[in-house]
Amino acid sequence: MMKYLIADDHPLYREALKGALQNEFPKVSYLESDSFDSTLKTLRTQRNVSLLLLDLFMPGCDNFYGLLRLRQLFPDLPIVVISAADSIDVISQVMEFGANAFVPKTSPTSDMTLAIESVLNKQNWLPEGVSEQLANVEVEAVEIAQKVRELTPKQFQVLLLVKQGMMNKQIADTLSVTEATVKAHISMLFKRLNVKSRTQILVALENLQLE
Repeated sequence: MMKYLIADDHPLYREALKGALQNEFPKVSYLESDSFDSTLKTLRTQRNVSLLLLDLFMPGCDNFYGLLRLRQLFPDLPIVVISAADSIDVISQVMEFGANAFVPKTSPTSDMTLAIESVLNKQNWLPEGVSEQLANVEVEAVEIAQKVRELTPKQFQVLLLVKQGMMNKQIADTLSVTEATVKAHISMLFKRLNVKSRTQILVALENLQLE
C-alpha cells in the first residue's frame, strides 16, 4: 500500500487535506507530522513513504531549510510543497530547492490531485500559468538558488546567520562550535557562492526569500 505523509503544523488543515485525498486516493495509508523534526523521524522510521506533502514554513522548516534538508537526505522522495506563500519568487525557489510540485493552500482538491498524479508519474507540476511566469524570474536569482541548494545543512545555517549580520564569534556561540569552524564554513560559502566577502554574500542573496 502506498503511503502519503502530510507534514503541516495545523491539525485542522491536515485533517481536511486527508479527508479530501481519501476520496481521490482511497487505497493509500496516510501519515501525519507537525514539524521538521517529526517529519524527519517519520521518514526515517516508516518504510517506503511514497509521497511527502510539505508545508513550507512549519516549525523547523524556516527559510527553506526543511525542504533543502529533506531533499538532501531523501533525493528520490517525491515532494509536493503546499504553502500560503505563493509569490512567483517563492515558487521559483521552491522548485530550484528540489520540490517536484507547488500547490497554493487556496487551491481546489482537483489541483492537488493533478499535482500528486503528475509527481508520482515523475513529472513536475505547477498551477496553470505559473511556468510561463517562472520564465520571467531573474536569471541571477535562479542561479544563486541553485548554488544555495548545494550547501550542506550547517553551511546553510551559517549563511542565514551571516545574512542576519552576525560576526564569527556570535555565529560560533549560536551554533555551539569554534570560531575556526565558522571561518571554515564561511570560506566554503565564498567558494560555493563564488564571492569574496560577506558584503558580496548579502548582495547575492538580496533576491532570495531567506528572512
